[in-house]
Amino acid sequence: MRDQRRELINGLLNLAIFLETHPDVPAPAGVTLHHFPDHEADEDMRAEVDQIAARIGSPIEFEDSPYGHYATSVHFGPVEYRAVAILAAAQARHDAVNSYRDSIQHDET
Repeated sequence: MRDQRRELINGLLNLAIFLETHPDVPAPAGVTLHHFPDHEADEDMRAEVDQIAARIGSPIEFEDSPYGHYATSVHFGPVEYRAVAILAAAQARHDAVNSYRDSIQHDET
């Protein structure tokens, strides 16, 4: 886990240096780095996001989430670190909406 973290940090630093030294390369106006808890149960995912929120000093975003995600985030200018738990109800809604996706065929003629 520590090696993965170090590789991520190095990659972000190298990207920043690359963008700084290559002003001709387009860059987005902002970027969000997502962390998704690796747990099965909603309670465990919420607990991890709660711990992250306490560490970064950020509130939980849930009641006003259009997708029912349990999240917290911190911004560094246009860069955001966001921890998101996709709870079972939200995943079930997503799966239901996508269950018929391939059933509808667009006529190309």
